[in-house]
Amino acid sequence: MFGSHLEDGIKIDADGLVSNKCNQNLWVYTADCMPIFFADKRTRNVATLHCGRKGLEKKIIKNLIKIFDNFGSSRDNLIVAIGPSISKEHYLVDKMTLKEFYRKAENKNITVNLTKAEKDLYFSDSDHVKEQNLNQLDLKKSAYRQLLNENIADTNINISSLCTYKLKNEFNSWRREKTFSRQWNFICS
Repeated sequence: MFGSHLEDGIKIDADGLVSNKCNQNLWVYTADCMPIFFADKRTRNVATLHCGRKGLEKKIIKNLIKIFDNFGSSRDNLIVAIGPSISKEHYLVDKMTLKEFYRKAENKNITVNLTKAEKDLYFSDSDHVKEQNLNQLDLKKSAYRQLLNENIADTNINISSLCTYKLKNEFNSWRREKTFSRQWNFICS
């Protein structure tokens, strides 16, 4: 959705907003999902995404970068910030969900017998998590890999280490409290 296509007082449900004019403020409403902000240093176009597991599976990052390509942006000029969201320690999923995520978001199939390197890269099992038959899923790391796959330089990516689940006095978390309260995040062009 382009920022200038929005009308005052009209609510639009979208997982992404893109500025197509200068001096636009784009806001995104998140709890445990990642607010991801994009800016082109040359054109001053900006964008924001509300991105979680399903957004990563649907390649929302790749689709947004295609929009920047259509604006004539160079990948070297794109800078990206991933804001506070749930950490892998608190984002627990069952093995089937993990396999499906890995297949869709990473374009790979996994087996039950993973190498230690694969476990360290994509998820890890702590003792209390193993007992529940759950796995940790690192959304931020997956988003980072998708950005690198789109030729966004590592030096142009910043990732917040803040966890919305863990920091209960600072952030709202659906997984922690089942609250409908959220954080507002914004970027200005």
